[in-house]
Amino acid sequence: MNPQHTTAVIRLDQLKSLGRGEAVLAGGCSSTASAGKSGCGSRAVAEELPAAIWEKVKDHPCYSEAAHHHYARMHVAVAPACNIQCNYCNRKYDCANESRPGVVSERLTPEQAARKVAAVAARLPQLSVLGIAGPGDPLANPQKTFETFERVAQLAPDLKLCLSTNGLALPALVDRIAAYNIDHVTITINMIDPEIGQEIYPWIFWRHRRWTGKEAARILSEQQLLGLERLTERGILCKVNSVMIPGINDEHLIEVNAAIKSRGAFLHNIMPLISAPEHGTVFGLSGRRGPTAQELKALQDRCAGGANLMRHCRQCRADAVGLLGEDRSSEFALDQLDERLPAYDLEARRLYRETVEAERAAMEAATRAERDKLSSLGNESLTLRIAVATRGHGRINEHFGHVREFQIYEVGAAGVVFIGHRRVDAYCQGGYGEEETLETVIQAIADCDAVFVAKIGRCPQEQLDAAGIAVIDRYRFEYIEPSVLRYYQECLELYHRGEYVVRRRGDAQIRQGAYVAA
Repeated sequence: MNPQHTTAVIRLDQLKSLGRGEAVLAGGCSSTASAGKSGCGSRAVAEELPAAIWEKVKDHPCYSEAAHHHYARMHVAVAPACNIQCNYCNRKYDCANESRPGVVSERLTPEQAARKVAAVAARLPQLSVLGIAGPGDPLANPQKTFETFERVAQLAPDLKLCLSTNGLALPALVDRIAAYNIDHVTITINMIDPEIGQEIYPWIFWRHRRWTGKEAARILSEQQLLGLERLTERGILCKVNSVMIPGINDEHLIEVNAAIKSRGAFLHNIMPLISAPEHGTVFGLSGRRGPTAQELKALQDRCAGGANLMRHCRQCRADAVGLLGEDRSSEFALDQLDERLPAYDLEARRLYRETVEAERAAMEAATRAERDKLSSLGNESLTLRIAVATRGHGRINEHFGHVREFQIYEVGAAGVVFIGHRRVDAYCQGGYGEEETLETVIQAIADCDAVFVAKIGRCPQEQLDAAGIAVIDRYRFEYIEPSVLRYYQECLELYHRGEYVVRRRGDAQIRQGAYVAA
């Protein structure tokens, strides 16, 4: 291991002495915050976290909502084996056209992974995180996983190291995780009740044998919760992923949220089930549906006050590269890499971070100024939901016809909150609009009152108007959140004069298992 690549380890008892940080890990991170504040999870800003925690999350796109506009992650596919079977998973090792967990285009050795990291970092100064998330389970492949982390730490000492695991092998490997300075770990926990777990997991492989049924689910749950406890005792930030499976664990995830908060989880990411039949999963082939956008949001809202929620997850491939919401892995295939390692330019990466932090400070100041104008409004009942066409950097900077993902915000008198994203196919192909595609785009944002765009053509604007979705292009290239707040104030004035009609929102469809290829 590289002795220069070190991260301060903060124990729970140390966090308690930091005043404001006591709630961050000691009792889990609460999703409740006062009006206009972010809380201590993915929406938190520097003033709301202890300095040591802020340093860990400020440029991690999965642990900080603000960071995901600016910083990129990279997953390396060095862990093909898995020690459990999930009914929502079907691993694929040579697949370029599906965008979901457990899928990769090529498997890598630790040496190849390090080469690829060097190539990506040379071209993407925004790269801040190196993660191992499969396509199997990193801790079912411990030798390959930890050798990869060791090589990357020597090569790229400023990258944060991160892994994602089902948790079965976690308790026995916590010491090793800490020794390699891996200070972000994600555990997938879909249940704490074996009765429910047996419907999700057909089998696990533990202690040299295969277990099935309730006993398998009981062992898995006990290992997951024990691993979470041991990680948080070490001061390692933990995010818990849960797949929302309607009719199986949707109601139960409220109990999961409480259980992980009590054990110190920093974030809870409740994700929709991906169950398209073409993916070949048990749930997909048996017709088990995923949740609608409204069902997912309703469950997330019911968990308010528990473990703080992450709402900006993209359910990435196990070889994803780039900002969340984009995948540039095809640009860095092994056969395209130079045999010579490129120079790792720490100075260029430092300058990029300085530029980003200056822009984030300006964006936060602009948001705060608009938010302060709302502070005198009192308990207004009007809330709006806004879809935003953006290419990143927290700005409204995408043409409607080119959008492949909308970011969704909800705004009211207490402020503006990011609540999710919607994948779509680009409406404009080769300069021409596809009418069938436009219908699916409108369905994806059917629950929104308005859509913010940099530009839009006449035909889609007319159809959006007919659907009751206002098209707003006067904030083009401006920051998203201050613009949403200004728009809300304009609508509020009209609402008080009886000139703004609140429409009945529809329910939007979540794009299940979107394809990368057009």
